[in-house]
Amino acid sequence: MSKTPPQAPPCTPTLPGFTCGLDATLRVVAGKWKPLILYFLAQGGPTRYGELRRAMRDVSDKMLIQQLKELTADGLVKRTDYREVPPRVDYALTPLGESLAQALVPLCTWGTDNLAEVTRVFARREASASREERPASE
Repeated sequence: MSKTPPQAPPCTPTLPGFTCGLDATLRVVAGKWKPLILYFLAQGGPTRYGELRRAMRDVSDKMLIQQLKELTADGLVKRTDYREVPPRVDYALTPLGESLAQALVPLCTWGTDNLAEVTRVFARREASASREERPASE
């Protein structure tokens, strides 16, 4: 028996400024780090900057700060500054951010379920790119 994938609502230009709901969603989470920020904030409530930075690996401070500011401005993340010395700030998802984080759960599941194949795809891609970079005389 074949499993029928769930059907998405039709992507027609009915939303002002967006081609469809997927377009609106992708604009909100645009950027390499925003989905991961949402994922890690969804794991445990209010999170201090340093905890988030350690969880994210490979993101620069500048990029993490920028992405957090954008998510906060978009109403997905709440920044709480306790106005203490030394400074203490934490980040948490707003209800809108929580709903988006829940929408990302199936993508996390897909990535976990297909990790071996995705790893092979990226290995092939990298091998192909390195062959293309070699001079023709080799």
